Amino acid sequence: MSVFWSWWIAIITLGVIGLSAFLIYYCLRNDTGVKEGESMGHEFDGIEELNNPLPKWWTYMFIATIIYGLGYLALYPGLVAFGNALGWASSEHNVIAETENGVKPLTVVVNQYQSEEDEAQKVFGPIFAAYAEKSVEELANDEEAIKVGRRLYLQNCAQCHGSDAKGATGFPNIADGNWIWGGTGAEIKTTLMNGRKGMMPPKGGLPITDEEVPALAEYVISLSGRDHDAAKAAEGQKAFMKGCFACHGMDGTGNKFMGAPNLTDDAWVYGGSRKAIEHSIIKGRSGVMPAWKDVLGEEKVHVISSYVYSLNQ
Repeated sequence: MSVFWSWWIAIITLGVIGLSAFLIYYCLRNDTGVKEGESMGHEFDGIEELNNPLPKWWTYMFIATIIYGLGYLALYPGLVAFGNALGWASSEHNVIAETENGVKPLTVVVNQYQSEEDEAQKVFGPIFAAYAEKSVEELANDEEAIKVGRRLYLQNCAQCHGSDAKGATGFPNIADGNWIWGGTGAEIKTTLMNGRKGMMPPKGGLPITDEEVPALAEYVISLSGRDHDAAKAAEGQKAFMKGCFACHGMDGTGNKFMGAPNLTDDAWVYGGSRKAIEHSIIKGRSGVMPAWKDVLGEEKVHVISSYVYSLNQ
């Protein structure tokens, strides 16, 4: 460790120890004007407040912690030297690796990680390579591959789409068979590999007035066969024809090449209530699905794609 970071740690540690010492000193003072053990003159519901000191076990433990911190700080340079002697941070054990950004030293920890990753690749590499030989659709029928895909999904995708893949507000349900960007094996894999960016500008970037928004939302609701006000929906259709059809289609079935959702399937990423739909129209929406090809690699993405595909069969 460099001298700078050694001093950085030492100063912060001293500051915390000093603050802790002041805190215990302040808490042990008696500035109330009342002797310890006597009444403070307050009583509520039959309970009288006494001027009791801090519990001795708590006080002693706090003081012991401060002493331990000072002892550790005093021994810290020796601990660093001991670590260097064992090669924990010795420059002799660093490996120089040439990267795109120049030559950088890698620590022993990084080397250990790489060594373990190489060992894992030897064991699991052939398995994923065999999976990659099959199409997503074919792999979706492989029970063992689906188990692997599910584990990878839970580790990397469940944070957004949920452990059951049913999504949440702002994150699509990927188990209901309704696809914004297409649901074939190849399309699912492309989505995972390269990510997706969906954007709807406020009011679609069209000359739609605030007064027209409720009627437009009513028309959108009618497209999915839900209960609606027919007269109001008819007015909303006029607003829709100002240009919403350019992305969502004349019949509202969407356009997977543009990422424009199908408005007739009653599947809503940002909520399907009238209020939520009006909010989407007025404010617009912007969603980003990150690319996973550089994070997991194509072979693992291939297996996850087969798992997601299997959820919809």
